[in-house]
Amino acid sequence: MTTLPVEEAAALRAKILGWAEAYFKRDAPLVPDADYDRAMKQLEALEREFPDLVTPDSPTQRVGSAPLSELESVEHRLPMLSLDNAFSTDDMDDFHRRVTERLGDCDVSYCCEPKLDGVAVSVVYEQGSLALAATRGDGTRGENVTANVRTISNVPLMLSGGGVPRYLEVRGEVVIPRDAFERMNAQARATNEKVFVNPRNAAAGSLRQLDSRITARRPLAFTAYSIGAVEGDLPGAHDAILQRLSEWGLPISEHMKTVSGIVACDDYYEALAGERDTLPFDIDGIVFKVNGMAEQERLGFVSRAPRWAIARKFPAQEVSTQLLGVDFQVGRTGAITPVARLQPVFVGGVTVSNATLHNADEIERLGVQVGDTVVVRRAGDVIPQIVSVVGGNTAGSSPERGPIVFPGQCPDCGSHVAREEGGAVIRCVGGMACGAQLKAVVRHFASRKAMDIEGLGDKLVDQLVDDGLVGSVADIFRLSQPQLAALERMGDKSSDNLLASIQLSRSTTLPKFIYALGIREVGEATARALANYFLELDALLAASTDLLEGVDDVGPIVARHIRGFASDERNQHVIADLLALGVNWPPVAVASGEGPLAGATWVVTGKLESMSRGDAEQRLRALGAKTASSVSAKTSTVLAGPGAGSKRKKAEGLGILIVDETEWLAMLEEME
Repeated sequence: MTTLPVEEAAALRAKILGWAEAYFKRDAPLVPDADYDRAMKQLEALEREFPDLVTPDSPTQRVGSAPLSELESVEHRLPMLSLDNAFSTDDMDDFHRRVTERLGDCDVSYCCEPKLDGVAVSVVYEQGSLALAATRGDGTRGENVTANVRTISNVPLMLSGGGVPRYLEVRGEVVIPRDAFERMNAQARATNEKVFVNPRNAAAGSLRQLDSRITARRPLAFTAYSIGAVEGDLPGAHDAILQRLSEWGLPISEHMKTVSGIVACDDYYEALAGERDTLPFDIDGIVFKVNGMAEQERLGFVSRAPRWAIARKFPAQEVSTQLLGVDFQVGRTGAITPVARLQPVFVGGVTVSNATLHNADEIERLGVQVGDTVVVRRAGDVIPQIVSVVGGNTAGSSPERGPIVFPGQCPDCGSHVAREEGGAVIRCVGGMACGAQLKAVVRHFASRKAMDIEGLGDKLVDQLVDDGLVGSVADIFRLSQPQLAALERMGDKSSDNLLASIQLSRSTTLPKFIYALGIREVGEATARALANYFLELDALLAASTDLLEGVDDVGPIVARHIRGFASDERNQHVIADLLALGVNWPPVAVASGEGPLAGATWVVTGKLESMSRGDAEQRLRALGAKTASSVSAKTSTVLAGPGAGSKRKKAEGLGILIVDETEWLAMLEEME
């Protein structure tokens, strides 16, 4: 049966309005943004083809949803409009063509800014003092959230500097930084409180609290991106206006850039897309605005969006699909992780068929069952994860819908499984007798940051363990050329190269060896701290938990894991075996207390361009400095690259000196 256009349009409107109400009013999205955008484009196309189908309440004619009744409704002096979206270079070319045709000028400058994934707000200053803050609402009327916005630490209550207009409406985005979001959720889990699905939902829920004291406890941050109504003089370019806002104390995006022409816009998009996963905030695209204010005025608006701006969206990183089943994988420490088998779906630029479910507690929190329609999120190279079950979509669930049941025995070796008291993880107790654990231990031991055995990849590790050639990491150093050459896809040359790499790895450092042992919760920084504290492996292995807790980066839990590892006879045998087979390292160099940075403690955070953070820390230590992985009152200086988050914020709060990479390299030239 053929659906009439009027029926199709009505169905799309009803669906989109329902989704919008859940998203904007209840902070409980029913579908991923990609599904919403797809339905909106379908409706827009239908209404363009049949203009008579457009209704006053169509979601194409409005922005967002009506404000909540519990909060005072306020009217915006100027509507807070949405932006049209671009999803490809073709869409951007079309946008640029429309702009240049209307302006009669091909040399157009665009101001480029990351599109923060948060909550849009309007903040009004009268005589330089914060007078009103409101959510976008339906674009015409929003919700009065002044008391809540006043609690956001980076929103100035009074603007500083001269030339502030007597009435200034600043528009921007309220977000929660990623690291702060993870800490907030971790605390919520520990106290059995509500856990938020994503930072955007958390920001929206926090901003709409009726009790501003609750909002004050939430790690909200504001970034200004435009202005609304103004009584007074401002510069004639968008970027200059933002710079003026910054001078008055309002935060703006450090990634803002003005470029000329559409090719430069594409370059900016590609560059920031590559940095997306290192940024402290979630972004879902790039906003491009014609920079000249006179040009913006000439271009004007359509019914719900300006002609002079567009948002180019990144490929969807959240999509919905069906959970087909659950497999259970055994990790290096015996942790049994549930891995969802999904109906393959394209998300974040790749096709995804598996996603992590973390542990039994997370499954219970999500309320997910096999057969459900679920929302999958992918960020960068991180394994995709299920973040929610699509609400109210029982039609999308399988008739065979059923609960996820953890195995009573290890799926690899059949050993008993146990859950630590107070813990969320279920573990196999088989240890090295479990093939899955052994393979994971060998992979970690051979990894670049550990023993750095080039050529010992995952498939080869599987073969070595399955064929009984490697029963512990020490057996790696017993491998012979005939044994390796007989393996699948291994010839004489490959075998010789691997044996050469194994031989080279015998000479290592104590921090790398400690890290290679794979002790639970002992990462690179902790391994280095342990080596610098104890200087010798025997001293570390003999240390009590009390002594271990005296080391930087070592708390009670890590100390307990180290003590448990050191007291295990199997581990003692493997370590003795490794040393007997020639694994060695030079004495740990003790800082002499000399050098230009003697007595100083540095923390390196963020992404550096000229070298790795490890190399930077090594150069600092060579100059006499002590390096630490966390910021404290003892920290002298923080070297902060792009993407520095909580560590930089903590340093700012403590008044600690912060230098960027350029400043630091200049310092090195003087000292080295």
